Formats: sequence, C-alpha cells, structure tokens
Amino acid sequence: MPFFSPGRRAVLGAFGASVVAGLSACSAGESTTPELPPGSASASPAGPAGNGAMAAAGEVPPSGTPAPTATPKPSKRIRRSFIPDYQLPPVVGGLAPVITKIPTQHPVVFLTIDDGNIKSPESVKLMAEYDYPASLFLTKDTIAENPAFFDAFKAQGSLVENHTVTHNINMVRQWGYQQQLADMVGMQEYALKQYGRRPTLFRPPGGAYSNVMRQAVADAGMKAIVTWEAKANAGKMDYQVGNSLRPGDIVLMHFRAEFAADLAAFRAAQLAAGLEVVLLEDFLGVA
Repeated sequence: MPFFSPGRRAVLGAFGASVVAGLSACSAGESTTPELPPGSASASPAGPAGNGAMAAAGEVPPSGTPAPTATPKPSKRIRRSFIPDYQLPPVVGGLAPVITKIPTQHPVVFLTIDDGNIKSPESVKLMAEYDYPASLFLTKDTIAENPAFFDAFKAQGSLVENHTVTHNINMVRQWGYQQQLADMVGMQEYALKQYGRRPTLFRPPGGAYSNVMRQAVADAGMKAIVTWEAKANAGKMDYQVGNSLRPGDIVLMHFRAEFAADLAAFRAAQLAAGLEVVLLEDFLGVA
C-alpha cells in the first residue's frame, strides 16, 4: 500500500460548495448612557457623575453614596468572525480526507501544536498573552504523567485532538489496519476521559499516511487527517511552499524546550502576513 508524506499535497476529492464569503468585524461596545442637559439632577455634583468626578480627583464621596464601579476590561481581544468559504470533504469510500492547507479567501491562519513532551508554564502564559487558539495534537504516552497541564490551554479556547497513544512514526509502514485503529481509538477514549471531548481530527506521527490509515481514521470516528505546509521549528519558520505565510496555512509547532522561540517566529510571520489566528475546528465545523 503506498503511503504519502506531508510534503505532498493530499488529493481531497470534491470540495463542498463555497459558503458566502462574508466577513464581519466585531467592535468593542461603547457606553449607551445618554447625554444629559446641563443642570439635570444626574449631572449635578451630588449625582453619580459628580461622584465619578470626585473619585477621579481623589476625593471621597459623601457618606452613604456608593463609589463608582470601574468598567471591567475584556481579558481577550475581540476577534473578527469569519463565515467559512470552505467545506470539509466527507468520508468517501470509507477513507477520511487529508487536509494540508485550507483553500480560503479569508486572511486566516491555523496553529497546531503536537506531542506534549515539554510542559512549561511559559507556554501557557504566552498562548494567553497572544490570545492564540490552537489545535493540540497530543500523544497519550507523552502527557500521561500530567494530563491536567493542558486544561489551561483548553480554558483559553484550544482543543485536544488525536496524535495516537504511542507516537510510532513508522506506524504507516510497520502496522496494519488493526494496530493503527487500536492506537487511534486508545487516544480517542483517553482524550474523552481527560478533556470531555472525543477528537475529530488526526495527525499522523511524522506526517506520513496511507489509505489504510485513512480507513482507520474514519473507523475511529474522526473526520480528517491534518498535515501541514509550514512549521515553526528551532526558532524560525520553515515553508514547503513559498517563503511566507499564506491565507489558509496550517502551521505545525511542538511542545518543546524552544516553544517560546518557535511561537515568536510564528507570531512575526503571522503579523507580517496580516493574518488572524483562527481555530481550525471552528472553521471546519468540527469543534
């Protein structure tokens, strides 16, 4: 059975009909308090506006008058919402589709992070600081000693996906259908138990796949195999096509010691390309 490496574009079959490529921008809400005419009760120093002015000047409001409440600041930037202009191909002939890049006219990019070997609090902090959602393709054997570490990413909007139990990078060559399926199903059940959601996407260890693997992925209940054409690695960006990020790129990263440098390289490329980081599962409708 032939297998395919991530450097080759997967033939996905017929794409679904494009949805309206609308784009709407959310903006921060403004105060809806009406302007009051001069001399009105609420505008007098004794009213709420007067207390606000006194508080701003460092004075204490009269006894019995509640102090003004500061408007809370949003903890996350407001993202634009994109109407997807791509439809995930269905399972055809028992084979899950392979996604290498999303064909889209929207200025979006998708961040994916693999394995889970290094569990650094710095990675949690940086992902929260940049407000990046990501698809986390985790391997059971690398996270089993501390699966709760990834709850923080889940709380930030990321999702856990399937990267097998054992991370056998030769599974496509060494294993038949049953062994591959067992390794996938093991991670499916583990993710459901630990994170409350059964993964919908699969990333092959090492990136290689075959039709046998595509069948196992579909039979394990997942919707697609996800590979990549760009990655953040060793503190720099590597591209299989071109020399910059493009709309619809799926970017590979890893939970490694150089996480901060890799994320910085991705951020620089993302900002230079004018792209917004969007959760892949949201765009595909498989969250």
